[in-house]
Amino acid sequence: MNAAENLIALEDASGAHNYHPLDVVLVRGEGAWVWDGDGRRYLDALAAYSAVNQGHAHPALLATLAEQAQRITLTSRAFRNDQLGPFCRELAALCKSERVLPMNTGAEAIETAIKAARRWGYRRKGIARDRAEIIVAAENFHGRTTTIVGFSSDAAYRADFGPFTPGFVEVPFGDLAALEAAITPQTCAFLVEPIQAEAGVLIPPAGYLRAAAALCRERGVLFIADEIQTGFGRTGALFACDHEDVHPDLYVVGKALSGGFYPVSAIVGRSEIIELFEPGSHGSTYGGNPLACALARTAMRIVVDERLPERAAGLGTRFAERLRRIDSPLIREVRARGLLVGVELTIPARPVCEALAQRGILCKDTHDETVRLTPPLVVEDEALTWLADQLAETLAAMR
Repeated sequence: MNAAENLIALEDASGAHNYHPLDVVLVRGEGAWVWDGDGRRYLDALAAYSAVNQGHAHPALLATLAEQAQRITLTSRAFRNDQLGPFCRELAALCKSERVLPMNTGAEAIETAIKAARRWGYRRKGIARDRAEIIVAAENFHGRTTTIVGFSSDAAYRADFGPFTPGFVEVPFGDLAALEAAITPQTCAFLVEPIQAEAGVLIPPAGYLRAAAALCRERGVLFIADEIQTGFGRTGALFACDHEDVHPDLYVVGKALSGGFYPVSAIVGRSEIIELFEPGSHGSTYGGNPLACALARTAMRIVVDERLPERAAGLGTRFAERLRRIDSPLIREVRARGLLVGVELTIPARPVCEALAQRGILCKDTHDETVRLTPPLVVEDEALTWLADQLAETLAAMR
């Protein structure tokens, strides 16, 4: 049994419902497609949880990887590298903000945002020591560290990992009145996904994000947008917050920031927040390394130069319309924003995903009854039409 098969066996044996490995071992990718070891081609309708917005094996990213790997890949934090400054300037400009603190994974960036928000609460807002609270939304998914799963409402993420970090208050997603009622003098931040991707592509009511951001400003609370899955064009805008013209105090970004080539994440925000970190108060061995920065710079250029947000908007509108035309009693609802799509069913979604894999489509079931479809933003319209047809035929066979 090879390493990949070992991993599949381990995950199957674990029984954890949040890991559902399909019996597919991928060996190559190009654009919106991937291949297994037997040469069979699949449409990647998951894009590594929206990390591969720019597509697999993008030639510009391949060239950057090779070029930078031959120069320098890692430096000690005691020394700057020639990619870090340009990366920070370009990401800050893209976010129309002031400061960048690079990390590696999305969960690491969320932890960084939590530390930044708490320190801001104590040093700027004047919250009593160790009393700061952060409001979060029910059904959130921000990562898998013990602190983060501690404020998850999904029991499977929390089971047997406690005791958990205090200081988090949960409110229903999309409920402005509940958010307002939860804010106290100890509240330092509201951490929210503009669209809850892992929860099944849950889109808040129109105007909610704008009103929530305004409420936070009025009450002296930081508005932190977790754009790890929704950023860099996925929803048909550069960031999901852009749909309501919202500018967060802190962005948390990752995944497509490197086009899926390398772990790169960051928090981006105002100087008065991020500059509260002092030497030694936070850090990361690989955070801001030159290879990561070079790849992220190229990945950002691809998003802008290839107009991927605009592409996702057009493709996503047509794709959602095709999905909604499927005549099946098994579809309860289609939720879509750009190429972030959730098809909620009246039956368990796992068998549907398995059947689609047999037809050459890789996707993920989430929250039991939702099929999540998030192909790379370079996908062709014809491939999406084919995907919709395959889903229709699969559901028809299950009636």
